[in-house]
Amino acid sequence: MTTTPDHTAEEQADPAPDTPDTPLSLSTAAARNLATTTKSQPQMRGITSRWLLRRLPWEEVSGGTYRVNRRLSLAVGAGRVAFVKTGADDIRVIPQTLRELPALRGFDDDALLTELAGRFTPRDFTAGETIVEAGHPVDEVFLLAHGRVERTAIGAYGEPKVLGVLTDGAHLGDEALLQNDPLWSATVRATTAGTLMVLPWAAFQQLHDTNEHLREHLAAFITAAGRKVNAKGEAHVEIAAGHEGEVELAGTYVDYELTPREYQLSLTQTVLRIHSRVADLYNDPMDQVKEQLRLTIEEIRERQEWELLNNRAFGLLHNADYDQRISTWSGPPTPDDLDDLLSMRRSTHMFLAHPKAIAAFGRECTKRGLYPTTVDVDGHQLPAWRGVPIFPCGKIGITDGHTSSIVALRLGQAHQGVVGLRQTGIPDEYDPGLNVRFMGITDKAIIKYLVSAYYSVAVLVPDAIGILENVDVATPRS
Repeated sequence: MTTTPDHTAEEQADPAPDTPDTPLSLSTAAARNLATTTKSQPQMRGITSRWLLRRLPWEEVSGGTYRVNRRLSLAVGAGRVAFVKTGADDIRVIPQTLRELPALRGFDDDALLTELAGRFTPRDFTAGETIVEAGHPVDEVFLLAHGRVERTAIGAYGEPKVLGVLTDGAHLGDEALLQNDPLWSATVRATTAGTLMVLPWAAFQQLHDTNEHLREHLAAFITAAGRKVNAKGEAHVEIAAGHEGEVELAGTYVDYELTPREYQLSLTQTVLRIHSRVADLYNDPMDQVKEQLRLTIEEIRERQEWELLNNRAFGLLHNADYDQRISTWSGPPTPDDLDDLLSMRRSTHMFLAHPKAIAAFGRECTKRGLYPTTVDVDGHQLPAWRGVPIFPCGKIGITDGHTSSIVALRLGQAHQGVVGLRQTGIPDEYDPGLNVRFMGITDKAIIKYLVSAYYSVAVLVPDAIGILENVDVATPRS
């Protein structure tokens, strides 16, 4: 008789066969409960290179006010007239902006300016149309409401020469006040369609003859225009040179502006709030207060650079003289445009442009077979033109989706350039010109800190900054 082995105990001791859902080891999700997570600092997409803040030389303003003293200037800059459009065919001159015309600078009769503005009538023009011819009498005053025109003349050998490009807000014909027999000195031809605001010279003469205040103002303007000035429009200084013998020398002096411009330090502020429980308990491995301050200060510095460029009171884009503004010849920024911008000052230390404007300039160089060099700035390779680095700055806006500006700067007080203004050594200073002040703890256990940055920017002489306007950054269709 054969006995069958009893395998019941061994079979019960063997593990169950593997199935797809049966784990063979500790899961990573469970293991992470015993592991330490490595964390980064809080990141911020809004941080930019901030080249303007980094390159500006900063002047100490101990009293909160910076006064720019200049030699007396007699030349009056040509400003821009503004317009309001209330309908397709209803364009009007804003009367107060007529003071931007050199002859009406400082004129204080608003009623007469309103009457004068009302006598301008709109006139449309088309691309290629000749608006005035050189040598013809000046019988109208023109304000360019919209469009682009070129001033051209005939060269010494009969060839046509382009003297300049005029865009929105420019004016033509008012220079006739300084001529006995006024004639157009250049031909003006439209390169785009647009609209002019036209005032017949006879209508202006009628106002002149019937208003004594206007006659006195214009007489003073003509007298000042007749005084001797140097090439920059500053009051002439009598100097003798090249003489021989005992010649009696003329006496002279250097006159100053009686009302120099003063820059008050501006500020950017915010109140940072942190719950005391967060500040007390959640500080390992990073200090919560420190990280909150770091990101807040980054945002303040970003706004500070925006203000230095765009603030209407002191920002560089709004405070460059109109004589230091030029328009592109054809729309996109070309090497010719940047050469013109460079030629407006004795030294240029940097260009500042939107990244899209830099790309547009690169496209124009490629079309001509030119390849701009690069320069090393603090370990960064930047494009350059004529040895001047072109720094990217996204805070220079793009208008209407396709036009921007390029800014050229000469820097430093020693070069009579552009300088940043700040005051250091302020109470509770955290960074130069920036402080963090404890404001206490509220009844809800929230800690408050006042974060403030004080700054401004000054242009020491007008040609320290130049702006290339109407820069078309749109990518052309292939």
